[in-house]
Amino acid sequence: MDERIEIERGLNAEVAQMKVQMPRSKKPLDFSSDGKYDNAAWGRAMKEFGVAARVGDQVQITHVLIESTRILLEINGGLKSGKHWYDHMQAGVGGVSPVIRDQNSNATSGSLIALTFKEGVPSIRSAEIKEMLSPLFDFDKHSATESYVEKLPEPIQKAIKEQRPIEGMDKEQILLAMGKPRSKSREMKDGDEYEDWIYGDPPGKVTFVTFAEGKVVKIHEAYANVGGSTAPPLPPQ
Repeated sequence: MDERIEIERGLNAEVAQMKVQMPRSKKPLDFSSDGKYDNAAWGRAMKEFGVAARVGDQVQITHVLIESTRILLEINGGLKSGKHWYDHMQAGVGGVSPVIRDQNSNATSGSLIALTFKEGVPSIRSAEIKEMLSPLFDFDKHSATESYVEKLPEPIQKAIKEQRPIEGMDKEQILLAMGKPRSKSREMKDGDEYEDWIYGDPPGKVTFVTFAEGKVVKIHEAYANVGGSTAPPLPPQ
């Protein structure tokens, strides 16, 4: 699985408890991958914008963006300015997970953290990133995503774990299982609206996940050749 997708799935919607006071800030607060950060800069942000979360407060990562030398983490929705810091950016991770908000969070506002790497973001997994962030966050509690998945019917839990679609899933469950689609399309048929989410690129396997009224009603897999022709659908597994 693509590392960027794994990072997104592993961090987005994760809940943690604060180990330090976190200021609000209009720009990302730098935190080095070696565990160091500028206390004075954090203090200035705290003085100017106030506290986003105190020690022991429960917070949630609500967006993740990977850049060349840093990983940007939005906490509790960032500053409530009407626009997100990532709205104007082109680059991003390959997939997204639904934001499952924790209604018991004590924190009343958000902030932005930039996990920085001197020589660029290396090959890394979400568990390693959590370990790097451990001076700030305690991730040991059960994650919001895990709690959500455990409440789903067993066939859907199994499909999410195996990263495959099945009929009856909703869009959030498909995002958890497969990440963000390469493209989407809509069509009307006999008065009903259908939406296709398309995964994969030719040459290779292309998967079409069709939704009606927010639920998966059809899954079609095909192999596209170099010339663009498509082979017959794969037999059911």
